[in-house]
Amino acid sequence: MVELFSKDQYGSSLQSSKGNQLKFRKDGIWYKTDYLGYEGLAEFVISKLLERSNLSHEEYAAYLLEEVYYRGKIFNGCSSRDFTNGWQLITLDRLFLNAFGYGVNRIYQNTQNHLERLRMLVECTERITGIRAFGTYMSKMITIDTFFLNEDRHAHNMAVMVNDLGEYKLSPFFDHGAGLLSDTTLDYSLDQDIFKLIPRAKPKTFCNDFDEQLEIAEKLYGQHIQFHFGYNDVKQLVEQAEQYPLEIRNRVLDIVMQRKRKYEYLFGK
Repeated sequence: MVELFSKDQYGSSLQSSKGNQLKFRKDGIWYKTDYLGYEGLAEFVISKLLERSNLSHEEYAAYLLEEVYYRGKIFNGCSSRDFTNGWQLITLDRLFLNAFGYGVNRIYQNTQNHLERLRMLVECTERITGIRAFGTYMSKMITIDTFFLNEDRHAHNMAVMVNDLGEYKLSPFFDHGAGLLSDTTLDYSLDQDIFKLIPRAKPKTFCNDFDEQLEIAEKLYGQHIQFHFGYNDVKQLVEQAEQYPLEIRNRVLDIVMQRKRKYEYLFGK
């Protein structure tokens, strides 16, 4: 357990439509507490399963489970090391505002075709930053978000990194806390069947259908992620999360295995 104080809290421009988790930064570690359900468990499980993919370790933030003691209360949550190393995160919405005077939503409002929305998002980001293969990056992100049902990926928490010289580079994939139906307070209560809940989860990246979003990303930029895990691997992960009730851990296991069955082509032979 880590004890944190008000002086350790940090504000973030990486907004979430799912509300505001308590967020802290101390000694080069970022901490987030659960707010609507089991966000910390979702972050942990997803990052650990990304370890069992063809992604390099530099491509994603690694999350650990945490118990945070703050103002006399104990919160479940997660932690991750500061991956910025002197760079700064800038959201795509802020990037577009700085470059064009309007945010990403202006593109979406003026572009009804979902495929063209993604294409324009990628091409504009590449033009501003000089980053190459941003489409490959977006395809990977959309694959991760689709597989793990992250319904809170939007222009305020998609980001690139910039340094004091105005140079840009890709950010590691981060912020998966809205995945795996973690919101048990507002949208996905524990007393409901996950097979009825899963179709209700909708993305916010550039359209509101996970399968359509993934199909478009793969059509434009290819399929770039392969997973390598099975039932026992996921079971071992959720068993580590002893601070969460068994009901929640079993639900996460069931969700991941349902997604594995649905997207079997993402798994290596």
